[in-house]
Amino acid sequence: MNSPKTLGGLIVASCMLFSGCVSPEIDTYTGSTPEVTAKEFFTGPIKAWGIVQDWRGRVTTRFDADMVGSWDGNVGTLEEDFEFYDGKRQRRVWTLYEADDGAITGTAPDVLGQAIGQTNGSALNLKYQMDLEVNGKTYRVNFDDWMWLMNDEVVINRAYIKKFGLTVGQLTVFMQRQAPAEE
Repeated sequence: MNSPKTLGGLIVASCMLFSGCVSPEIDTYTGSTPEVTAKEFFTGPIKAWGIVQDWRGRVTTRFDADMVGSWDGNVGTLEEDFEFYDGKRQRRVWTLYEADDGAITGTAPDVLGQAIGQTNGSALNLKYQMDLEVNGKTYRVNFDDWMWLMNDEVVINRAYIKKFGLTVGQLTVFMQRQAPAEE
């Protein structure tokens, strides 16, 4: 028979394991402010700083990024230029569509299929799949990408990188809108 101490440990371990498989619901953020829309935040120049952590929480990658967003109606283009601290560079260009109800879809050359998401209150959530290169190997992973609009034109982005439903890494990015360059 299991002792209460062993049984309690199993319950805690089970909760920790399964908590890695769940995600908050976008409706959790109804009424939260400041209210975010992709079209409003991702317009003009944006500066970003980020880290990637492995499943143990160790920082494996650091980067800076410059982004520029532009919109034609409900269709947007977000150009992202990443400069990693190890000297590598990467460019990603998103094509985004934001419906009037806050639903968002997006495509990018390295995203498999379409990113699907929603805004509500101060939160924006996108889910998508991509092939991610790590140390010369490519892994197909799912991103559960959460962004929250803060004061002072800042967005905090937390993405959970999952494989087989388990979180294998996390991405944290701080983005701040910049004043447009004067002509």
